[in-house]
Amino acid sequence: MTGTGRVWLITGCSAGFGRELALAALAAGDRVMATARRPHQLAELVAAGGERVRTAPLDVTDPEQVSAAVARTLAEFGRVDVAVNNAGHGSVGAVEELELADLRALMDVMFFGAVAVTKAVLPHLRAQGGGAIVQISSMGGQLSMPGFGAYCAAKFALEGLSEALAAEVAPFGIRVLIAEPGAFRTGFGGERMHRSRTIDAYAVSTGTTRAAVDAMDGTQPGDPRKAAQAVLTVLDSPDPPLRLAMGNDAVDSIAAHHELLRADLTRWEKLSRSLELEH
Repeated sequence: MTGTGRVWLITGCSAGFGRELALAALAAGDRVMATARRPHQLAELVAAGGERVRTAPLDVTDPEQVSAAVARTLAEFGRVDVAVNNAGHGSVGAVEELELADLRALMDVMFFGAVAVTKAVLPHLRAQGGGAIVQISSMGGQLSMPGFGAYCAAKFALEGLSEALAAEVAPFGIRVLIAEPGAFRTGFGGERMHRSRTIDAYAVSTGTTRAAVDAMDGTQPGDPRKAAQAVLTVLDSPDPPLRLAMGNDAVDSIAAHHELLRADLTRWEKLSRSLELEH
């Protein structure tokens, strides 16, 4: 994957990580198919990249638009080297507060939509003998917290599928990278954050989370430009990781969660190992 001239297909380019990844790829000399549900929002990327940028409408929940975006990438650039699944939005609310329709809609975008784009590009990556799938997950793809059950469920699902995918496609020279950002200044807590109805009783356990979401925009420590550059650094590495934590909060939270898992496993190991049939 080292060197310039790669072709990227990126979902959710109107803001946040998608936009910054597109700009970073262009700065590296690559070509980009930038997609969004409303492609008129991509004018800045077109201005930045000129002939090395094309745009396409892409609602990842629409199978016809997924197929069309991949076909347009191939028609315009002749190949696709990196597919980035970035489209999505946040959600806050306790499990009991969630409407199942809202949960299904979230999963449609952030899990099933990402799977659809992945499946659409894989035959082309296999045929050309290499490429990369970049899944923009979250530190919430490894741990969850009160009020973020729906969002983390989607990211957990994406990471589980992607871990299997990485092993499945490795023989074809295809890499999978799961990016796990913490809090980055991407507008995540604003209009892109779905908020469920509230049940007063849950203020005790989710009130802090809701308050943090309402106040987070403009205060997050993470720099999206540095995150985008980190993705390029990993793609150019001869020994890339499957998962890349992004930000101090991501590293600290994931490490603490791993310690908790290890502690529970060790504390209950004797019981866990006693459950097999006796011979």
